[in-house]
Amino acid sequence: MAARLKVYQASFGFRESVVAAANQKAALEAWGARQNLFGEGLAHVSDDDGATRAALAHPGVPLSRAIGSAGAFALDSRELPKVPARSKPNAKRRTRSAPTAKLAEPPKPAPDRGPLDATESALRKLQASHRALEDDFHARLRRLEQERTAALEAVDAKLAASRKEVEKARQAYRNAGGGD
Repeated sequence: MAARLKVYQASFGFRESVVAAANQKAALEAWGARQNLFGEGLAHVSDDDGATRAALAHPGVPLSRAIGSAGAFALDSRELPKVPARSKPNAKRRTRSAPTAKLAEPPKPAPDRGPLDATESALRKLQASHRALEDDFHARLRRLEQERTAALEAVDAKLAASRKEVEKARQAYRNAGGGD
């Protein structure tokens, strides 16, 4: 099944051009355009029946005619645009450019990444400092727990020895005839 073709139209200088293509990318390639004419409003889908018939007769081939002409689109149109005659020989000349195309805005410069990089670096340093502090506190807690365990074991041993001494002294007191 053949791809359905659309007819696209654009203006180039004093010429209008149409091309029958499957999509906008194919139309841009046929015109040899390196910029997105559609995105800039310089090209569009044609609604001219004559242009559509001519372009569909030569799919993928750009056809052209002079801007403002009602003539047919052709493979090699050398027709020049019609310039209207001046109505009065001494009339003041008014020059107005026809809005045929939007001027492309220069690309915006890339934003400066320096401040972002600096703050990210500072954040990484703080995070590393936080981890080191956490590790230090955990190590100190382990040492304190070991000291606590050792101290309690020593006291428990002394208590056990002291209880034995008390029991031994109590037994000696009873054996000597003392009461409870």
